[in-house]
Amino acid sequence: MTQQISNLKEMVAYQEGSIVSKEVIKKTTGTVTMFAFDKDQGLSEHTAPFDALVQVMDGEVEIIISGEPHHLKEGEMIIMPAGKPHALKALKKFKMMLVMVKS
Repeated sequence: MTQQISNLKEMVAYQEGSIVSKEVIKKTTGTVTMFAFDKDQGLSEHTAPFDALVQVMDGEVEIIISGEPHHLKEGEMIIMPAGKPHALKALKKFKMMLVMVKS
């Protein structure tokens, strides 16, 4: 892994009508992925076998965990527990860093 300074907001660019992702770290113990969602884009409800941390870098998103909605904006984060169903929808264009912890 190289040592470099990066601007997290600039790692992924918005693309009209799309979701863009860039894997930053991929290890057997976890991953770090940057995402950019255009307004009204989202991920349908699903579960993951690992805890995941979402850090909102820009914009606003609604994240639903086990049926409970959470409205997050730039600078806020939430933990999505392993095995709990979750979904998200971009209320505005938004960028997030997703940290999956596998061990």
